Amino acid sequence: MKRIIGLILGLTAASPLASANTILDWMDEHRPAAIQGQSHQETPADDARLLTLEPGETEMYARPSPDGRFLMNLSSKGKLSWIARRYSENGDPANRITDDDRALDSIGWRDDGHVYYLSERAGGLGLWEKISDGEGMQRRIQSLHGMITQPILLPDQSIIAVRLKQAGRGSKQHKQHRTVDNFNNWDFPDFLTEIVHFNADGSERVLSAGVNPALSPDGKWIAFAMPTGRSMHLFRMHTDGSELIQITDSRSEDVQPAWSRDGRWLLFTSNRANPDLRHSEKSEWDIWRIGTNGRNLTQLTRDPARDGGAAMGTDGKVYFHSDRKISSEQRAEHQIKSHSVSGFHIWSIDLPKQADPVAN
Repeated sequence: MKRIIGLILGLTAASPLASANTILDWMDEHRPAAIQGQSHQETPADDARLLTLEPGETEMYARPSPDGRFLMNLSSKGKLSWIARRYSENGDPANRITDDDRALDSIGWRDDGHVYYLSERAGGLGLWEKISDGEGMQRRIQSLHGMITQPILLPDQSIIAVRLKQAGRGSKQHKQHRTVDNFNNWDFPDFLTEIVHFNADGSERVLSAGVNPALSPDGKWIAFAMPTGRSMHLFRMHTDGSELIQITDSRSEDVQPAWSRDGRWLLFTSNRANPDLRHSEKSEWDIWRIGTNGRNLTQLTRDPARDGGAAMGTDGKVYFHSDRKISSEQRAEHQIKSHSVSGFHIWSIDLPKQADPVAN
């Protein structure tokens, strides 16, 4: 860096057209990202809006219902966690859907009024469904086996899910760990992850290594994250595993993909603005957008805090969770006085208008 600054000063002395402002602008533009993000800001660096704030609780992984009326999210308070349903208009809680431990990382919308989730309630693992208001009977869709998480129910009633396989020797079991902080849902120490297609007749097929699968709106594609060395990249493939396409390529961790409603874009979590591949917890995590053809990369959120778990609503808003600092004005707006508000909460930001990605 000293050599570069010396070169700049030398050029300045040699050229009367150069100005102090030009030098300062250049240095500011090329300042390392780690220096730019050292201090936490009182207010967010973007125009994201706080949606949920409950006394002593955290709210994560907002998932809009197909009709856009509700959000489903993971809520935690102390040692307790559950899946809640909220009104997307203002983030107010509507009801508790379930507190089944296996559902906490496996629940999804089946339609406007029903959800599906993993459960061991009948003595064995299975994918179940229930009404999203939390009442009424529950029905098992299909029995499953193995260490499975992050399932997706396909239109033909088959299932795509992530299966964990032990990386070394022994018979270690992956344990569900539920704490206030569930930001990282792509890294499973001592385990390899593979994406598997489970048919209704019990047959199965391994499609690829990877994690965080997301189904396209037309039901034809799966976007997911796959490790390559210390990096994580986004890929997509057909639901039968054919036509594997790599979308992102950078020395970063690109994870948690989610589709736009028109199927042309992918939202994802990434530390590419300030990556630390050896200590990912030290990275700056933001929400990004990219065309499904790997073009038109755009950073959507900018904040030193951790932003993740993005999802697109029918209203064009991007919902995500973040552990940003809560201002006194935001406390007052949500009528929170003395309770702790640290941890993750649901935020929203408008999707910027931009030319459509070039067709594949």
